[in-house]
Amino acid sequence: MRKMTLGVIVGNRDFFPDILVDEARRDLLKLLGELSIDAVLLDEQATKRGAVETWSHAKRCAELFRAHRDQIDGVLVSLPNFGDEKGVADTLKLSELNVPVLVQAYPDDLDGLAVERRRDAFCGKISVCNNLRQYGIPFSLTEDHTTHPLSAEFRRDLNAFVAQCRVVRGLRRARIGAVGARPNAFNTTRYSEKLMQAAGISVSTLDLSDVFGQASRITDDDPRVLAKLADIGGYAAAPQVPGSALTRMSKLGVVLLDWMDQNDLDASAIQCWSSMQQNFGVNVCTVMSMMSERLMPSACEVDIAGVVAMYALQLASGRPSALVDWNNNYGADRNKCVFFHCGNWAKSFLPDLQIGTAPILGTTLGEENTFGALSGRTPAGPVTFARISTDDTSGAIRAYVGEGRFTDDPLTTFGSRAVVEVPQLQKLMRHICRNGFEHHAAMNGSQCGVVLAEALETYFGWPVYRHEFEQ
Repeated sequence: MRKMTLGVIVGNRDFFPDILVDEARRDLLKLLGELSIDAVLLDEQATKRGAVETWSHAKRCAELFRAHRDQIDGVLVSLPNFGDEKGVADTLKLSELNVPVLVQAYPDDLDGLAVERRRDAFCGKISVCNNLRQYGIPFSLTEDHTTHPLSAEFRRDLNAFVAQCRVVRGLRRARIGAVGARPNAFNTTRYSEKLMQAAGISVSTLDLSDVFGQASRITDDDPRVLAKLADIGGYAAAPQVPGSALTRMSKLGVVLLDWMDQNDLDASAIQCWSSMQQNFGVNVCTVMSMMSERLMPSACEVDIAGVVAMYALQLASGRPSALVDWNNNYGADRNKCVFFHCGNWAKSFLPDLQIGTAPILGTTLGEENTFGALSGRTPAGPVTFARISTDDTSGAIRAYVGEGRFTDDPLTTFGSRAVVEVPQLQKLMRHICRNGFEHHAAMNGSQCGVVLAEALETYFGWPVYRHEFEQ
């Protein structure tokens, strides 16, 4: 993950003590340094104490931010006192950064309400937010209305905000590869490329015939193939997989990774059946799993919207994601179900993974043509799930986000699999069905629902259904 950079605005009101501004600068720089976050803020000589109060200050700060436009991921507004709401809003308007904004206000001490230490930032934050709303500038808030920058609470707030910044920057610049056509039977993986592009998400396409043609022209002893073979051997056990199938999988990996590198692609969605098995004789699951594990998420069945959700979860958490089917009820338990794919989940989800075949596809395509599918069970732990979907009839992108947990409940089956407990699961299933969401969802082994929902709602303007987690 790239190092993050925040623009910092320290607000001020001239009839409040200047020492509060000096303390705030020290506090903020100390915290940002501890978190390895770079800061762009006014020099103490550029304005009074390096704070922003007047129109002149706003112009100087905005000019500084514009000079670092390519580096700044978000802006932290800190109010050590009431601050000047116009100065803050004017700075953000003039800078034209269009990045997430977090507003933090210092708390007053009950023994510090005399003139010498009085802050009134509790009130000033309301005024700043009012002005940001008037200016049409979206912003995020700390969990508590006032909070000290060096508190554990604000450290959590800032880490969550930085994750939101990663999601926003990543999605607005995302480049996704679509390899092949969606399976004809799957209308559910339709999407609007134009709506994605309007959000900043670009899609590049590659025909499967090009993949097969390039792969077939690579010799078995090509150094790139041998290197990829060794890579696969170190990634997962493959006790029953013929060497010829491993070689074909390696060639697929070489071609796909070369194409992604040439086009600066962040993620991919691949036609994983049935042309793959009929015309190349293997499953591409292992290659996809390896890419997802290395934070280059890859989704099945050319599900572009699905891999965008995978990428968004990855940006929010810093961990690999996977694409899953909401696949089976878990007996009579109304709040548990089975996640499944045949399967290409990242190794992070499958500590016991093995490379084998895909029995379901094998019933019609020949199991000998499905080597490359992964089998394994996800152990107990946290999970965040999400779906991003283009609603073409309304011309909008929408999403749902929820949290739950993986369980160790017994499960006897094949493929990539997990038992998941989700509070009020039946309510969620009704929402998915009534609103026409797809049977695919993205999952991540973390709890980052608040971060993701905030990023998608506040900074993309997408309607997000938050299922049963802290708002």
